[in-house]
Amino acid sequence: MEAMEALPKEETLQLRQKHYGPSCKLFFKENPIKIVRAEGQYMYDEQGNQYLDCINNVAHVGHCHPTVVKACTSQMSLLNTNSRFLHDNLVTYAKRLTATLPDKLSVCYFVNSGSEANDLALRLARTYTGNYDVVVMDNGYHGHVSSLIDISPYKFNHTGGEGQKPFVHLVPVPDVYRGLYRENVPDVGEKYAMEVKHTIDAARRQGRKIAAFICESLQSCGGQIIPPRGYLREVYKHMREAGAVCIADEVQVGFGRVGSHFWAFQAVDDEACPDIVCMGKPIGNGHPMSAVVTTPEIAEAFGATGMEYFNTFGGNPVSCAIGLAVMDVIDKEDLMGNASRVGNYLMEGFRKLGEKHDMIGDVRGLGFFIGVDLVKDKKSREPATVEAQHIIYRMKESFILLSTDGPHRNVLKLKGPMCFTTKDADRVLVNLDQVLTEIESARTRKHALLPAKVEAASSNNTLEHAVCSYRKDVHSKRSGPIFTGSHTLSHDALFGNTKRPTDNDSDDDEAKRQKTWAGVD
Repeated sequence: MEAMEALPKEETLQLRQKHYGPSCKLFFKENPIKIVRAEGQYMYDEQGNQYLDCINNVAHVGHCHPTVVKACTSQMSLLNTNSRFLHDNLVTYAKRLTATLPDKLSVCYFVNSGSEANDLALRLARTYTGNYDVVVMDNGYHGHVSSLIDISPYKFNHTGGEGQKPFVHLVPVPDVYRGLYRENVPDVGEKYAMEVKHTIDAARRQGRKIAAFICESLQSCGGQIIPPRGYLREVYKHMREAGAVCIADEVQVGFGRVGSHFWAFQAVDDEACPDIVCMGKPIGNGHPMSAVVTTPEIAEAFGATGMEYFNTFGGNPVSCAIGLAVMDVIDKEDLMGNASRVGNYLMEGFRKLGEKHDMIGDVRGLGFFIGVDLVKDKKSREPATVEAQHIIYRMKESFILLSTDGPHRNVLKLKGPMCFTTKDADRVLVNLDQVLTEIESARTRKHALLPAKVEAASSNNTLEHAVCSYRKDVHSKRSGPIFTGSHTLSHDALFGNTKRPTDNDSDDDEAKRQKTWAGVD
């Protein structure tokens, strides 16, 4: 494939280092990738190499989807203006978007990013309640603007952060693998919810008044955490009893990614209904747009202040046309069904790998939102941080893009374009299998992969040094290259005779396949 670049890669890198903010990081500090085009679930570098994209949840229906591109260019060639003029696209999109939500969530505000959406949600909550404080989940991240850094422990409790402000109240992550209450605890969702109640009570004793509880319906940056059943229902009840409103941050996990439902909060608990829902990333398939949807009562209180809310680009005809096109593709291509089929297939595959490789401690997810928690030891559950960073570099060498997250950066996260196929899943599974085998082989040969003082280090710079040392050691011991983007991978190599579902398999076929894996007749 012909290279598509205006500048040589080295010059591009030099210009970026000179003219772009140094706090804006690249994927893969060691030999970063220069991407020049993308299509579907694939991205291409300047040499024409194809990469399988497992991480880009912004290109929700697939990179450069022709339906979305056509909607954008057609409307852009006709009109783009602000929301102070009447336009059919705005009201048509608002009607269609709210139709996916519970009836009480019927009023929209259109903005331009997930950060803008969450910032506006805080304003709505504080105006409606007359209170200021916010309850947030530990390790949570809600955006890059100042108001959201203040309520994002993922930022304020780490390098460069200013620490917890008095108006922010932390509650534990409902993590049943690493958290306060684990998978064998009865009524674990209610127990985690009681921790929220205790936090509310403690804030009241200090004279604090809570405006809102905000959390991602599935915590992403915190390590792909799936809250236990009953958690959201009980937390929302406790918050409303305290006079607060409940905000569902669906910026990363909405628009059918969980497969079974359009919104993740619905999949987690069908009895939980927030007062405000924030949307972003996948909403425009790469176009900068986002939304806040709330109740008429909250919207009326916001309007009653007399201060106009105007957003120059929010709700413009082009953005709304794109939003409608994204929803069209989700429906017409059954991408929610695909997320369930392919996501379940991947998770079962990772669990099978976990039977073979002790480094896979936990596999969790809903639909195509998946986390693989890597550990040094299954009993202690000690995070395999350095090994995880090595794995994403090795997968990159096989033209597969993965990333890690969580407080220990040891969780492989998969939340790529929703057009991902089972063949793509096989490619991920077979390559990961071989990388894990390489690591285990190096260990069994009794080579010291890392000095203890380096392995225990926590700073980013030291971690990068440790990863570099680790990679050099494992590379010197591996037996040979693994699969690249040009190979057709063998499903049978991993699963034997177990049937792979086709992209058009019915729910019955999926159920039969799961029974086969489980050994059920």
